[in-house]
Amino acid sequence: MIDKNINFAFFGATNYSKELLLYLIDNNFIPSVIFSIPQEFNISYSEKKVVNTNYANLKEIANKYHIKYYEIDSVEGQKTKDYNSIIKELELDLLLILGWYYMIPKSTRELTKYGAWGIHASLLPKYAGGAPLNWAIINGEKETGVTLFRMEDGVDDGDIIFQKSFSIDFEDTIKDIYNKATLESKNILLEVLSNIDNIKFKQQDKSKIEIYPQRKPEDGEINWSEEAINIYNFIRAQTLPYPCAFSIIDDKIIKILDSKIVNINNENYKYGEVVKLDNKTLVATKDNFLEIGTINDGYKDYKFKDYARVNNLWGGYSRAKSLRMVA
Repeated sequence: MIDKNINFAFFGATNYSKELLLYLIDNNFIPSVIFSIPQEFNISYSEKKVVNTNYANLKEIANKYHIKYYEIDSVEGQKTKDYNSIIKELELDLLLILGWYYMIPKSTRELTKYGAWGIHASLLPKYAGGAPLNWAIINGEKETGVTLFRMEDGVDDGDIIFQKSFSIDFEDTIKDIYNKATLESKNILLEVLSNIDNIKFKQQDKSKIEIYPQRKPEDGEINWSEEAINIYNFIRAQTLPYPCAFSIIDDKIIKILDSKIVNINNENYKYGEVVKLDNKTLVATKDNFLEIGTINDGYKDYKFKDYARVNNLWGGYSRAKSLRMVA
């Protein structure tokens, strides 16, 4: 028999959070309280407020379903620990942490029967830390997954409750992988919450945990001296709905939404040079070429071949870091 009378708090602040929250509610798993984070918030790795580019307004859902709602920020009076008295008073079974940016302190986790559970978008202990799906694509992985785990004091190092894997196909973008991760997260939540009294915890081998850093929009600048496959992966790992990989043309940031590898051996061109070969507008890399599809100059989308023609880019070059893309 499925027991749906689980008394739990939901912590989330992203579109991933929103989709999972609505899924839980649709399946009659309704949280007693929702905690979220403002779209612009304070965090330890940044001196100024950071912007959640994947933000979802969970307050609207809380209001619709008459669920208590609070916001957490990394300032005194709004930190997670500052809500401990509220959490204790609710006598919760569980904290579900889905799409979150802060550590959950031990003093908060210990206020519930089962502790705090989170879903991390990797097959832990691989790709712990920040931006796991983006990093998996950047690194050319062919498989990743999602892990439901019990939170401890370290970074994604708690006991594993359940894992599901899925493929990263060659043409998958971050949006495709995000959707796969969301689907498997739903499957995990429904399966585990429906059988919560029968779960088993598997301890992680902490010596094998790989911790990756968070990614910021400025980390998306392309280094054209890399091999074509690496740049291709870099572009598809950060395309919409993320801020996108980019290069610079005449001091203007150009976001690159998609690309294709063209297997012509590059022996005659500088990496980053914009050339026209076989009636295609291509950019030279360390080994082959990339055919850039759609770009955005901050105002509108263009086909790169049209942008290159109008702006006379053939014979120019594009190198991130020390060199810029110039006409």
